[in-house]
Amino acid sequence: MSENPARFGHADAVINLLPLPVILVGKDGRLTEANSAAEDFLEMSRSMLRRTRIEDILPFGSPILGLVEDARREGGTFNEYRVDIGGPRLGPERIVDVFVAPAEAGEVLILLQEKTIAEKIDRQLTHRGAARSISAMGSMLAHEIKNPLSGIRGAAQLLESSVSEDDRALTRLICDEADRIVSLVDRFETFSDGKPIPMAPVNIHEVLEHVKRLALSGFARHIRIVETYDPSLPPVFANRDQLVQVFLNLVKNAAEAIGIDQNDGEIELTTAFRPGVRMAVPGSQARVALPLEFCVKDNGPGVPTDLVRNLFDPFVTTKTSGTGLGLALVAKIVGDHGGIVECDSFPRRTIFRILMPMHGGRSPNGDIGMQR
Repeated sequence: MSENPARFGHADAVINLLPLPVILVGKDGRLTEANSAAEDFLEMSRSMLRRTRIEDILPFGSPILGLVEDARREGGTFNEYRVDIGGPRLGPERIVDVFVAPAEAGEVLILLQEKTIAEKIDRQLTHRGAARSISAMGSMLAHEIKNPLSGIRGAAQLLESSVSEDDRALTRLICDEADRIVSLVDRFETFSDGKPIPMAPVNIHEVLEHVKRLALSGFARHIRIVETYDPSLPPVFANRDQLVQVFLNLVKNAAEAIGIDQNDGEIELTTAFRPGVRMAVPGSQARVALPLEFCVKDNGPGVPTDLVRNLFDPFVTTKTSGTGLGLALVAKIVGDHGGIVECDSFPRRTIFRILMPMHGGRSPNGDIGMQR
């Protein structure tokens, strides 16, 4: 690396450790190299990228093309901030900082840093606060509604033994509806912050496989579900049942977004190790690493642009009959586990991304792997 930092070659393994997309552009405008982060960011394999021109990826007239020419002509390093590289290929509004430097033989190295990462983390803290804002409501509803409901259900059960068979159907209806209301109240009660969560090392792939089986046996039977897993992923320190709840909610939302009329409906479940993402712990100088990335992707119509920013707030929903609590619950559970969740949505490409700590102790540099 010290002799030639801009060439990949034997330094390929080191370059691939970078969490930021790095590409090398030849004199003819073709990409000659790309690291793993660039493959993920551009959603193209390295072999495909090597057959692609930089003009084919970026929108027409992108300022990055000018920076490449400036770096090649003047032999200097150029930066530009908050550049929108969104378009038909990458989707709308992909804001990045761009760092361009000349390499050898007329090649140019480009490093991209997506600006939305810090904004997403700030927004996630807002989501957590919004979810906590209905904690008191959940406790109040549990106390004020469940108690009289138990009396109503008990009275219906007593009546059942002394009425005709036709009337028993009505008493059973009362019991069923009472149970349904209790179930709804329980959903509010889960927002209460007072109860400690029992946690243990959890294999995320077992959780996702369980969710996939549930989905394919019911609401997603008409949809193709594919997996792209990193088999070497370490355990996540979590509550298994709550993780099932999180991914079941996300997969169900994806299936409902796709709908029953879309013939090529597809949901992709992915896991990956993404070093480099850290979040400050409130009230402390410690920083928590969030290297475990779990995604639920779908090819549905996408989330309306005006709702994306507040999608995890309580009572915000895209469904005509929805309560707006499902994603708020997802945000709270993930936040209680020390992680963050975010949504990137474009037509035919919606990604719910969860970043979480892995199971482990304190690292030598003082960072926290996962400690409760």
